[in-house]
Amino acid sequence: MKRFFKPVERDSPSKKPTLSSSSSPLKDSENPTENASAAIDEENTKKEPSKFLTWNANSFLLRVKNNWTEFSKFIENLDPDVIAIQEVRMPAAGSKGAPKNPREFKDDTTSSREEKQLLMRALSNPPFKNYNVWWSLSDTKYAGTALFIKKCFHPKRVSFSLDQSGSKHEPDGRVILAEFESFRILNTYSPNNGWKDEESSFQRRRKWDKRMLEFVLKNSDKPLIWCGDLNVSHEDIDVSHPEFFSSAKQNGYIPPNKEDCGQPGFTLSERKRFGSILKEGKLMDSYRYLHKDKDMERGFSWSGNPVGKYRGKRMRIDYFIVSEKLKERIVACEMHGHGIELQGFYGSDHCPVSLELSDVGPTNNGS
Repeated sequence: MKRFFKPVERDSPSKKPTLSSSSSPLKDSENPTENASAAIDEENTKKEPSKFLTWNANSFLLRVKNNWTEFSKFIENLDPDVIAIQEVRMPAAGSKGAPKNPREFKDDTTSSREEKQLLMRALSNPPFKNYNVWWSLSDTKYAGTALFIKKCFHPKRVSFSLDQSGSKHEPDGRVILAEFESFRILNTYSPNNGWKDEESSFQRRRKWDKRMLEFVLKNSDKPLIWCGDLNVSHEDIDVSHPEFFSSAKQNGYIPPNKEDCGQPGFTLSERKRFGSILKEGKLMDSYRYLHKDKDMERGFSWSGNPVGKYRGKRMRIDYFIVSEKLKERIVACEMHGHGIELQGFYGSDHCPVSLELSDVGPTNNGS
């Protein structure tokens, strides 16, 4: 979620991860056979992923610089099959004025080469070296997504836009979609609603929600796992202070339409559209399915600045939305951060969220 009250951290050096003596950048491709050939042999491999993690890193590079040891230990202990990252905030390859390659990092300047090398070396060490990774990057240090899939799993197809057309990427690298035999997993960094009825705010979010509904209805042939920073809190129970968020405004501005009033992500219009996507798409909220009651300690994925009026103000805007067909396979869905001091957030303003499904049995193909 975009911060409305705190400056963006600078990508400064500070703590660096332990670097290996050599590294080879992971290639982004729709069928990473080269990387797959280096996969670790596992005698009892599952046919498909069943353990997932999503996290808005609020700059993946900053997390590598400042929080990598702790986050790596967390990944090692949780051992997810798939890791979905939002807000990578690394620019796509391509010189100024030239077409960009959203699947590769910019490396045509000294600073961009150093940043790319730092990130790639961090990912060449355990536990991340056990994953193939796909990137969808913005032209600048903004937005962007990544999808890590264990090398023992082989998606049939990976695409980067809601219309799934060839090599096309969504603007700002907001989508990565991986298709497996029995399901699809969609990683999205949904646009923030903003505060005004402008092209880059309300109008952009309305178009996004319309396209999401179209995508869900068009791809109903196979169960969907939709995860990421969806930038919306569906119900009152999904925010710590409903009245605060309902009455929030920026610089005293009040939108003409009452349904557009309030904190971006908690306006009535956004919540209604999100509810329509779930209902019409026959989708369900995994976390709320398992956790019916409000949890003021561990029930939110985004937390405001510990200093100022947003201290203690929290929202649940990071999700695992799944097709109702997968309902009986939901084992666990947890948020791994807690408290107003952001424990378990690993330097971000979002905490990781995980989903675990039961394995597909011999007679259960997930449909």
